Amino acid sequence: MTVGKAFIDDYLLYLLARASHQASRQFHQVIKAQGVPVPQWRVLATLDDGPRTIGDLAEITLIQQPTLTKLIDRMARDGLVRRRPHGDDRRKVVVAIAGRGAALVRRLLPQAKRHEADVLAGYDGAEAAALKRILRTLIARTDEG
Repeated sequence: MTVGKAFIDDYLLYLLARASHQASRQFHQVIKAQGVPVPQWRVLATLDDGPRTIGDLAEITLIQQPTLTKLIDRMARDGLVRRRPHGDDRRKVVVAIAGRGAALVRRLLPQAKRHEADVLAGYDGAEAAALKRILRTLIARTDEG
């Protein structure tokens, strides 16, 4: 038997998935303890920057569109988001954050930023910026859209 590095130990896709899982795990526990499911957090954090179409939300939040539509229905009933027809294309729906959702995001965003700072604590500012730049470049280069 050959002793050496296993394929998985140097496989980029595994490393990305593992890093994401480990870095997200603690924050996901924090929001779940506050009664906020992870997919709902993703939607609210995304909408904090402004309204989005369902298609854009699905792509950004990594949630399949049928699942996202059901989630948006529940969130609208709970007063977290509101929907309106797209101005140019009535087949599209635009989702915006509503009062309760905005209050929740104002409470959770500082916690998310603290968690990110904890995750990046072992890196200096230039390293953290380089890591984010490399990941954004990888996302752009592998975008199928």
